[in-house]
Amino acid sequence: MSLPGIRAVPTLTYHQTIPPFTEHFSETDGDDSIDQGPAGGWAWDGRASSAHEQAALPLLSSYEMANASPVAAIARLKQSPNAARFREAFGEHVLDDPPLAWNALLLALEVFQQSPQDFYPYTSKYDAYLRGQITLRKDEERGLALFNDPLKGNCAACHPSAIKRGAFPQFTDNGFIALGVPRNAAIAANRQRGYFDLGLCGPIRTDLKGRPEYCGLFKTPTLRNVALRHAFFHNGAFHTLEAAVRFYSERDVHPEKYYPRRKDGRVRKFDDLPSDYWTNINTDAPFTNGDKKAALSNAEIRDVVAFLLTLTDGYVPTKAAKRPAERVGRGPGQAR
Repeated sequence: MSLPGIRAVPTLTYHQTIPPFTEHFSETDGDDSIDQGPAGGWAWDGRASSAHEQAALPLLSSYEMANASPVAAIARLKQSPNAARFREAFGEHVLDDPPLAWNALLLALEVFQQSPQDFYPYTSKYDAYLRGQITLRKDEERGLALFNDPLKGNCAACHPSAIKRGAFPQFTDNGFIALGVPRNAAIAANRQRGYFDLGLCGPIRTDLKGRPEYCGLFKTPTLRNVALRHAFFHNGAFHTLEAAVRFYSERDVHPEKYYPRRKDGRVRKFDDLPSDYWTNINTDAPFTNGDKKAALSNAEIRDVVAFLLTLTDGYVPTKAAKRPAERVGRGPGQAR
């Protein structure tokens, strides 16, 4: 399809522990009385409650596979080179029963996404560091400290970086947040003056349309393999990792760098969200909430980026990077 979409494509990796969408999420350890609010689900608006449901989204989306219906998708599958293998896996007559075949197709995609080697290998440099196999470079160490510091990057507030219950971090709390990301003029739908992508409250997700407190909230993505991305945030407004980190630090100090100006010269802040919903926008650190100094210096931004680069899978420890006494973990995503 050549029809342009309205959102950056989210990753499907490291989703194996995502819970179904709920409006009231509480952790299973610590203080369970704390209500995190909306959390869970697949896609930027959490509208799919499982990997099985998520598998249907690209198949039926007008921006992706553009099948008009499950029946249409199965008709195409029936004529494809994969039809014979599909029958081998699910039965000789499976494609003669469209509802059964549709469920089998989603099941095949769901099971594929459970492959550790393909979707959650835990082979990044940071994983090797957590296993005690290597030490980080000085800039990576500084970046990790800034990432965790609640008064500096404060990234770990939404992207937890610590081992929890013996499992390596997913770098997302599975929650939703409004960041006030600037409008992306490259999205065709944004050329319509009255059009806004409001995340949880629409327009794609419709069951929460009447909940203004959810407007502008989008899923917090995992930061694993974030350096491999070419579009950042839900609308792909930024195209480098450094630019994305810098936005967090400078949004409230130098809004003129990110938002257009009105005719009178004033900066039109938060131009991709109607003003009725600006109270939903997050103002925690590293956003300054009125302070005049950016939370991160240029050098600190580079250090945070250096740390984020350690989250890319496929790292092979070199002899120079290894610690004297290696401690190897027990398996993917597990600490020893």
